Parts: sequence; structure tokens; C-alpha cells
Amino acid sequence: MTTLTAAPTLRIGSIELDAPVVLAPMAGITNTAFRRLCREYGAGLYVSEMITSRALVERTPETMRLITHHESETPRSIQLYGVDPKTISEAITILVAEDRADHIDLNFGCPVPKVTRKGGGAALPWKADLFRSIVQSAVKAAGRVPLTVKMRKGIDDDHITFLDAAKSAEDAGVASIALHARTAAQFYSGNADWSAIAELKNAVSSVPVLGNGDIWSADDAIRMVAETGCDGVVVGRGCLGRPWLFGDLAAAFRGEQRKAQPTLGEVASAFKRHAELLVEFFDDEDRACRDIRKHVAWYFKGYPVGGEFRSSLAMVESLERIDELLATLDWSMPYPGEAVEGPRGRAGSPKRPALPEGWLDDRSLGEAQRAHLTETEADTTGG
Repeated sequence: MTTLTAAPTLRIGSIELDAPVVLAPMAGITNTAFRRLCREYGAGLYVSEMITSRALVERTPETMRLITHHESETPRSIQLYGVDPKTISEAITILVAEDRADHIDLNFGCPVPKVTRKGGGAALPWKADLFRSIVQSAVKAAGRVPLTVKMRKGIDDDHITFLDAAKSAEDAGVASIALHARTAAQFYSGNADWSAIAELKNAVSSVPVLGNGDIWSADDAIRMVAETGCDGVVVGRGCLGRPWLFGDLAAAFRGEQRKAQPTLGEVASAFKRHAELLVEFFDDEDRACRDIRKHVAWYFKGYPVGGEFRSSLAMVESLERIDELLATLDWSMPYPGEAVEGPRGRAGSPKRPALPEGWLDDRSLGEAQRAHLTETEADTTGG
């Protein structure tokens, strides 16, 4: 196992983290229930799933529910998405004025077509003037609340943006910069280019740089820090069905040689706990059971529980039924080892990013594209 010469600490603005670890925002995953579960195992900063800034300004019921944290969550962290400086500023003003967040992150890394097609996510930093305007207005609106950014390397290998964007963000006064070391075109396929994280760390000196991509174990996290010099790590797909990874990470950064090897019973208990927290979050047992279904494959990856059990658990409609199915397992079954390790979650395949017409023609925002973004901001769907 790779070791560090000293246990790193991480401060993001006024927030001092007890481990240099951040849970990456994941749509439909990092709701209050999952964040609480991960926090019960480890330490760090746990970020909400992406919230649409226009929907927050319009105070749609779903959005107001998504930005509500449980009383046990501290610091409270929310990630915003948007394409208009004014709307994002208004959304942040709400969060600050109503004391709804201790940390705000801006999403410039999402590669999903429905986001990039609107000029958002990983597509936005290509328009350098728009990116600069959004970050500057966001930092101003955030005031005392630390404002950070998360981005990708760029749109594709011919349109790399992370260094220019990071410099603009640093100059604007952000509290940290996180880099997912893939392009939008890569989606989640292939290998993350950790050398880009090292390049970013060398270019940015006044704020912490966080690395993201291909952290499947605590050893991966320690190795990323050792190889790139980054100040902390952002963990996404690696924790799916493995909330105890955050315990491994906290221990590793303390220099402890410890790794969770949960029995099947411990996995079953975590799965049930997750379902119970979802019931509390949704205040609807049926909806919670529908939501937990997508986690079945992740929790039981590598454990010889059988296809019939997996299929049945993926159709549960009540906590009582979950209990019945989990009771059929041999809870003493030991950790299967290598079968559980490695990548998880959908990687997708490389693809040409969906972009607004003429988006790559110029790095400045044209009038037609500005009008397109104005129309986009009228969309209040999503978080």
C-alpha cells in the first residue's frame, strides 16, 4: 500500500475537514439518506446531488426538499448547476440569506447530454467569458460561505479548458478547485488522467486542488495524493454500495492500515439502513423501496447470493419484504475479496458531446448562444 510522509489536512475556506475526502455529487444517489449513511462510516464533506439554480429560484417543491439537510449533517454542502450568472447569483443569495448551506459548489463537470446540450456542465468552461462571469458573481453572492468549483479536463482532447478555467476561478476567489480527470467525451470510460491533476496542482497555488477519477479504494486515494500532490480526493462511483469506503479513507489518511471487509450480514444491515433512511427522506415507503432497488447490484456485487435473490430484492415494495429476503441469506458469509473490488457503476463509452449549435466556433459567447442560454434558464425541471 502506498503511504504518505504526513497525514494531509484540508481546509476549504472556513471549513476544516477531519479527512481530505469529498463525496462527489451524483444525481439520484447523493440525497440526504445516502449522505447520512456514508457519514456514519467515515469523515469528510458530503455534497448534495446537483440542484438546478433556476428551479431553486422558482422554489419548486422538489428542489426545496432536495436542499433540506438532516440536522445531523454538518457541514451542509449543496452543488448548483446553471448557465446564467444572474440566476446562479440569485440561487446562492437564497441559500446564504436563509442559512441553508455551509458550502456551495458549482458544477462544470457534468457530461450528460441533456446538460451539455444546453451549454452547461462540462461544456460551459469553453465559453471563457461566461465561465468567468458566473464564478465571479457566485463568489460575490456567497460572501462568507465557501464557494468551490468542480470541472473536467475539457470537452474533448481538442478542446481542453481546465487550466484556463482554474486560473479564472482562482482569480475570482473560489475556496477550492476539483478536477475530474476525464473529458466530457470520455464520459466515465477509460482511465482518468491523473497527470492532469498534477498539472493543475502545479498551476494553482492559493487554494486547494482536489482530484477525482478512478478512486475505487483507500489505496487509490493515497496513491493519487502521492502521485499528483493534490490536497484531497473526490469520490464518486467507488462508494456505490460501499458506504464503508469513507471509513477506509479516513483511516488511510490517518496512516492506519485498515480496510473494511464486511460479511454478507454487514452488507445486508447497511442495505436495510439505507432503505430506512430513504423512507425517512421521502416520507413514503413505496417511493423509498423503488429508489433502493437501483442499489441492489452495487451492494451485493461479488457476493454469491444468487440471481433469484437479486431479482426479488430489485422488486421490493416494503421494508417488511426487504427483511424477509435478507433473512434468507447466510449472514456469516465472509468477505469474498477480489470479486468485490474494482470499478463499479456505469462507465458508458466515449461519445461526441451534445453541444449547442456553433458552440465550439468561438470561446466567447455570441448573441444567438446568449439567447439560447436565456431560454435554457427558463427550464425548471430537474433538481
